[in-house]
Amino acid sequence: MSALSALRDSPMGTIRITASDHAIRSVLAARLKKFLPKYPGIQVELFADNGLVDLAAERFDAGVRLGESVAQDMIALRIGPDIRFAVVATKGYFARHPLPGTPDDLMQHNCINLRLPTYGGLWAWEFGKDGRQMNVRVNGQLTYNSIYDCLDAAMAGLGVAYVPEDIAQPYIRTGHLVSVLEDWCPYWSGYHLYYPSRRQPSGAMSLLIAALRYEA
Repeated sequence: MSALSALRDSPMGTIRITASDHAIRSVLAARLKKFLPKYPGIQVELFADNGLVDLAAERFDAGVRLGESVAQDMIALRIGPDIRFAVVATKGYFARHPLPGTPDDLMQHNCINLRLPTYGGLWAWEFGKDGRQMNVRVNGQLTYNSIYDCLDAAMAGLGVAYVPEDIAQPYIRTGHLVSVLEDWCPYWSGYHLYYPSRRQPSGAMSLLIAALRYEA
């Protein structure tokens, strides 16, 4: 009877979350490692997707995206620090091609594209400097739908990639990758968990929200 009572009183349920592959690996995985053992009755389903998903239509409880991408009618909770992207390629690649001085120079390079499923198009690389914003639609031989594949291709010397700085930094430190246009790469508002404002979170969801909340 005591065991049944504890089971009845413990939070239960399945939480479905859509997030980018980078958000899953860089933020969610570490938090869930601490969260899930505390609540064995809670299941979390993570779906890696770089698109802006309709949560209601796809039956998701929440999504994770950068703060700038969250719709105004959503409740958003910061779950990670500010993030910056880096333009990287190998020393060997830049030995064969001139270093870009401005984002426009990337048009002359073999860039590794990322396809966003929401719009069926390629992601325009976003830059900023001295209050000026610039989006560059680059060209190249390779296109992926995973940011980690873009990094791997850059590591293989196949072109220039624009990836989260944290996943490129270990290879920049060892000298395998070279980072360029650093003064054009601003910090963006970090990852946020978002869900519809009209929906009351379940008990399980409320616990997860508390566990994911980011404290600077």
